[in-house]
Amino acid sequence: MRFALLSLLLLTSRMPADDLRWFKGNTHTHSLWSDGNDFPDMIAAWYKERGYDFLAMSDHNTLNEGERWVTESSVEKKKVTLGLKVLDKYQRKFGKEWVETRTNDKGETEIRLKTHEEYRQKLEEAGKFILIQAEEISASFGETPIHINALNLSAVIQPRKDVQSIRETLRQNLQHIAEQALKTGKPFLSHLNHPNFRWALTADDLAHVIEDRFFEIYNGHPLIFPDGDPTRADSDHERIWDIANAIRLAELKQPPLFGIGSDDSHNYHGGMATPGRSWVMVKAAKLEADTLILAMQRGEFYASTGVTLDEVHFAPDTLTLRLKIQAQPGVKYRTEFRGTLKTYDRAVEEVKSPEGDPQPTRLRHSAEIGKVLASSESLEPTYTLTGEELYVRAIVVSDRAMEDPPQPGHVQKAWTQPVGWSLP
Repeated sequence: MRFALLSLLLLTSRMPADDLRWFKGNTHTHSLWSDGNDFPDMIAAWYKERGYDFLAMSDHNTLNEGERWVTESSVEKKKVTLGLKVLDKYQRKFGKEWVETRTNDKGETEIRLKTHEEYRQKLEEAGKFILIQAEEISASFGETPIHINALNLSAVIQPRKDVQSIRETLRQNLQHIAEQALKTGKPFLSHLNHPNFRWALTADDLAHVIEDRFFEIYNGHPLIFPDGDPTRADSDHERIWDIANAIRLAELKQPPLFGIGSDDSHNYHGGMATPGRSWVMVKAAKLEADTLILAMQRGEFYASTGVTLDEVHFAPDTLTLRLKIQAQPGVKYRTEFRGTLKTYDRAVEEVKSPEGDPQPTRLRHSAEIGKVLASSESLEPTYTLTGEELYVRAIVVSDRAMEDPPQPGHVQKAWTQPVGWSLP
């Protein structure tokens, strides 16, 4: 109950629009502290140099703290492309005075990983770039992965595994995160990662675990499959989002999920999971961790794979959602306003999943959920709710391919958060 009340208080606390600006950030990143293949300071510098305002280094079940050394040979094994050694790149970037090496008793070169506090002090610039301490809490139920990113942490959170069911494992890990937030008094953000990784989670799972408020509508790792699988009912991310929100608002009387875009980057020397594919744009008063987190808790952000929005505004008095798209030369845009009406068909059909799926059966929901209610090719599209909708959200689709798509055919898009919803 305290968790739900906290979420609602954050949602209703808003800043004056004139005091806000957009900040670009990535909330899901891996380094040599877990299964990434580069040094955390090298990764942070990559994002900073490419115009990001904030970054969360979210290694698996660890924070970037304490003393840890890695052998050069283990680092080189993770590299995909030929060329300069990873250590050579590191030393060229920061200098040998910064890069600490030693020789172990086997005659191998080892490099010390810099801590979050160390590379934060080196790379942060007030008003220009900050680092947010984070962790990917990597739990599981049997062979089913249940991964949650937690941002703005003060201490590492150990995952809780195999807790009665997939949903209960997810629920208890989210509650564990919320407990730390309440204890420290700091605003936090937890988002469910890649529901289609090994086909772990369904829309109904996301609907009924009400402790979750965020999920990845787009994840840049090639093994995530945001487009779903035709043999698995309602498995694409768009359907997952709309079904979960329809159930939450109409049946459970709970706030909807918000959608995050992230890289889930692991590979910085070639490879599959490269950086720069998806991000969030957060509208906040200043570039400071607590302020960014509170803005995201209020839904004042959008996810993107390349489309930039100069304005996203919902006017509660007129029930009008208005966007302003930043046009690029030669690019066409189509905005779809999607939503679900209060009178949607709630019938479901049980569909058998492929052999080996962690979900033996999945539910197929009505096509009335997440319908395209209107579309526009304007650079300033608007939609005014009639009062019959549970919620409305916008997707801006360009005709330009992503610069480095994880899968063929992915174009640059932007997703806004659901608006126009209310709770009894």
